[in-house]
Amino acid sequence: MVKNVLVIGGGIAGIQASLDLAERGLNVALVEKTPSIGGRMAQLDKTFPTNDCSICILAPKMADCYRHENINVYAYSEVQEVTGEAPNFNVKVIKKARYVDEDKCTGCGDCMEKCPARVPSEFEMGLGLRKAIYIPFLQAVPRIMTIDAENCIFFKKGKCKICEKKCKAGAIDYEQQDEIVELDVGAIIVATGFDVWNPSDAPEYGYPKYPNVYTALEFERLINAAGPTGGHIERRSDQVRPKRIGFIQCVGSRNLQRHAYCCSVCCMHSTKEAMLAYEHHDDIESFIFYKDLRTFGKGFNEYMERAKKDYNVTYINSDATVRENPDNNNPIIVYDVGGKQTEKEVDLVVLATTLVPRADAKTIADMLGIKVNEFGFLDTPNKLLAPMDTDKKGVFIAGYCHEPMDIPEAVAEASGAAERAVETVTSGGET
Repeated sequence: MVKNVLVIGGGIAGIQASLDLAERGLNVALVEKTPSIGGRMAQLDKTFPTNDCSICILAPKMADCYRHENINVYAYSEVQEVTGEAPNFNVKVIKKARYVDEDKCTGCGDCMEKCPARVPSEFEMGLGLRKAIYIPFLQAVPRIMTIDAENCIFFKKGKCKICEKKCKAGAIDYEQQDEIVELDVGAIIVATGFDVWNPSDAPEYGYPKYPNVYTALEFERLINAAGPTGGHIERRSDQVRPKRIGFIQCVGSRNLQRHAYCCSVCCMHSTKEAMLAYEHHDDIESFIFYKDLRTFGKGFNEYMERAKKDYNVTYINSDATVRENPDNNNPIIVYDVGGKQTEKEVDLVVLATTLVPRADAKTIADMLGIKVNEFGFLDTPNKLLAPMDTDKKGVFIAGYCHEPMDIPEAVAEASGAAERAVETVTSGGET
């Protein structure tokens, strides 16, 4: 009997599922598309409703996952093919070339320091730059360098090799090739998370035309001490600190022409960001423009009341659009009060943009033989009695790839999916 489980996606849900499975004595193959595990949670500054440090919670789990004797982490890898039935799946994983020997690399960063090529950082949402040889963020796991061949001067022009000269460990390998890894597993858990919708398709919000309009995840990196500005809140246009911030909810969501569903987390996310802005500077005034406040979780409503009372946050029940004052690049929020159009000029606007299924969700679903729902999320036929089960025996889903949810819900689903996977591999596929 195969007692191995494949987990696709190395965010908090995938990490939690892997740890639960490993502690039950199963062998886990954790496949993550990017060079490091951690997912979206690694980009957050704090988590609501406690305002605890996000990476302080996540980093120990990342390290435990990578070091666990029962877990093999395949970072910078993708599942290419899945055949067979539970509990005997055959999986082909393409392990992409880093052009760095993983066994030799110490993660010292000497190569990265001297690399002359700079490109926008995906982790920093384009607000900062990274080198062509890089690790995505300071706490990355595994701490192994990756060469971005598309932007590397050597791969583009055939000259440079500064990273090779600076690497004392001799880990640089320009001849490295992609590798196919074949795995036999008894069950599969999909925890691929979400993407952030690009609001440039909604010109009424002025993104990216107006420089001082940000997405919520961009603002998250802006207020993070490890972010591109060292945690200093400053405007894109003039690097001046804002004193009035407008947060606009449901940007692209709850909209029949774009995305009809609610993202679940945005009301609390914007509340948290407004509170953190006030903690940085207590003269900041925040305005949150909302359709409906979804404060349904434990302590959520109390969190919102604290924001009103102690953090100078004002909630305004109205749809809103944005235009700009050309004299000072200040965004002007246009909204409705009692049927009368009103305007409020602020220094900076933050858009709570829709969180959408990953671009490859349908591809993964087709590969596994499972379905997606009308919104593109991975589907479960019985949401009440078997919320992690799919149409395919032995294939389970957890986290935001399944439906909108917050971090605690994703962690709970991951543990549930892990338990279902245990049942599958220990019962010979009969669950």
